[in-house]
Amino acid sequence: MLRIRLQRKGRKKRPIWHIVVAERHEARDGRIVERVGRYDNVTEKKEVVLNEDRILYWLDTGAQPTDTVRKILRREGILYKRHLINWGKSEEEIEKALAEWKEYRDSKKDDATSRKADYKEVLAAEEREYKEQLQKKAKQAAAEVEAEKAAAEASEEDEAPKNEAEEIEAALEEAKSDDSAEETTEAAEEETAEAADESADESADEAEEETEAKEEEAPEEDEAEKEEESTEAAEGETKEAEEETKDEEPAEEEKKEEAEESSSDKVSTDMNAKEAIDHINNTDLDDLKGFVPDDEDRVTVQRAWESKQEG
Repeated sequence: MLRIRLQRKGRKKRPIWHIVVAERHEARDGRIVERVGRYDNVTEKKEVVLNEDRILYWLDTGAQPTDTVRKILRREGILYKRHLINWGKSEEEIEKALAEWKEYRDSKKDDATSRKADYKEVLAAEEREYKEQLQKKAKQAAAEVEAEKAAAEASEEDEAPKNEAEEIEAALEEAKSDDSAEETTEAAEEETAEAADESADESADEAEEETEAKEEEAPEEDEAEKEEESTEAAEGETKEAEEETKDEEPAEEEKKEEAEESSSDKVSTDMNAKEAIDHINNTDLDDLKGFVPDDEDRVTVQRAWESKQEG
């Protein structure tokens, strides 16, 4: 059985394919019956050369093209031409039909490229609008901060004279209080000196008696006090460890809740178009409720949201 297939030629990593007619059992680079064309999709030329008469001849004799060769013949219009010939159309009708078909094919290519260009332009326009909105918000925030600073400076200037007068009055009062305090301290020092001399003799006698009594009771009391102090310190450490663990657990839960709330409160208008589209594509539909608000006017984000709902 004859096959119309591709045969590799050219250099390493720079192939050029010959379209040949060969037996089905022959190897790829084996013996061929006839070469009917050449297909180049790697070099700068990217050309397709076909011998239409010989290809139509071999198709009529029963040769079957491979899937790749069939796509090439369909794209070049040979299969359509053979179809018209089999219908019994004249050469003028075939040429007219092929010309219309080629115009339609070229228009589809132009439409595909224009759709891609339009999509890129829309996406770029949305990005520009989003950046302009961010800049406006930043300018408004800066203006508000400057207004607050100016108001604070004005209020400080108004209060400055009052503060100076209050400082002067406070300094005078401190000076008066210092003079009176010096007099009272001198009198207090004289009284305390006399009282100290009298109490010194009495306290010396009492101290001797107390030291004698303490020396007898000291060994037993010191051991008991040390045991009590060690037990109290151990209990205090365990209580502190329990309190720290209790405080850490709610702190971790609060962090998790805050992270979940912050991620769920975001909407598409808080992001640029690319981030919003990636978030829609990478999250489940149930988690996207309320993510796209009604005031979302970016076309690309709306398309991604509609495709997510349909899928």
